[in-house]
Amino acid sequence: MEITVKDLGKQFKEEWIFRNLDYRFLSDNIYAIIGPNGSGKSTLIQVLSGYLPQSHGTVSYLSGEKRISPENFFLHISVATPYIELIEEFTTRELLDFHFKFKALSPAIQLDEFLEVIELGGTDDKMIKNFSSGMKQRLKLGLAFYARTPIILLDEPTTNLDAKGVDWYQALLDTHKHKKTIIIASNQPYEYSQSNQQLNILDYKSKTTRGIM
Repeated sequence: MEITVKDLGKQFKEEWIFRNLDYRFLSDNIYAIIGPNGSGKSTLIQVLSGYLPQSHGTVSYLSGEKRISPENFFLHISVATPYIELIEEFTTRELLDFHFKFKALSPAIQLDEFLEVIELGGTDDKMIKNFSSGMKQRLKLGLAFYARTPIILLDEPTTNLDAKGVDWYQALLDTHKHKKTIIIASNQPYEYSQSNQQLNILDYKSKTTRGIM
C-alpha cells in the first residue's frame, strides 16, 4: 500500500508549515521525516493520517490499483504518537479488547501472547492510568506494530522509553521493516537509523520551493 501526496501544503493562520510537497511513500520501506523541533514533522504525520485536513493539494491512498477513500483510510493505518491518549479508565485487557475490535490483531501473534511480546506481561488487570509513561509508550507502539495494517505512522517513537525500551523499539523495526510501510517523524537519528528513505521537511518551508520525489 502507498501514499501519494501532490502539491501538499498546511497553513495555520498566515504561516505555511509546509507547502508544495510532492512525494510517494511506497510499500515495504521505512521513511524518516526529519527536521528540527517546530519544523512541521508532526503536522505532516497528522495530515497523512487524516487527523488534520490539508490546506492545499491532495493525499491519495492506494492499495495496488485500488484507491482508498479518506473516510476509510484509518482502517489501513496504525499511529503511535506522544499526543495520542490511551483510555486511562480501562484496564489493559479492556483496552486491548476495545482496540482490536477496530483494528484486527496481526495473525503472527495471539492476543494472549501480546503483552509478553511487548514486555508488559502481568498487567492484564492494571489500570492504564497507573502505567508509567514508558509503559504507555510500549503499549502504543505494540498496538501500532501488531495491528493488521499495512502502514505505520510514528512520531517521536522512543519518547519516555529507557535504554532497554529503545533497544526493544529497534528490534520491532527490524522485525517489521519488510512487512509494512513505516513512516517515522523524528529529529533523533537513532529513531530512524533503519530508514532507507528520508524527507527533510525544511525543503518544503519556502513558498517558492517545489518538492521533487
